[in-house]
Amino acid sequence: MKLSRELVLFTIGGAIGFVVDAAILQALVSLCGANPYIAQVFAFLAAATVTWWWNRSHTFASRSSGRSLLGEWLHWMALMGFGAVVNYAAYAGCLLLFPSWHRWPVLAVAVGSAVAAVVNYASARLMLYKKPKERT
Repeated sequence: MKLSRELVLFTIGGAIGFVVDAAILQALVSLCGANPYIAQVFAFLAAATVTWWWNRSHTFASRSSGRSLLGEWLHWMALMGFGAVVNYAAYAGCLLLFPSWHRWPVLAVAVGSAVAAVVNYASARLMLYKKPKERT
């Protein structure tokens, strides 16, 4: 598959994951009175699982991880967890570098998301789905 098509599909998967993450987080906080820090853990797990399914079914459908389904999911979760750390580091770094962004933290969120998207795509493509699927 062409790299540009993979990037578009990966971006769609990320958007779907964002909606799942935001919806579950908001529901847990608003409807269940959950602590937003704890609720985010559950929302992240659900969103990362949805993006894993999307990307294995669409973005990297022509590629193989060479792992069992559970092994592939666990590897995906570890890679996306690393991406989440990168996202937060970029977010916090922007707020430290640009104090005026405290009034508009969405700017820092955008930078963090963009940096993490690049890291997440590269790690998924180079570390998990690195082999073309064998034709049967």
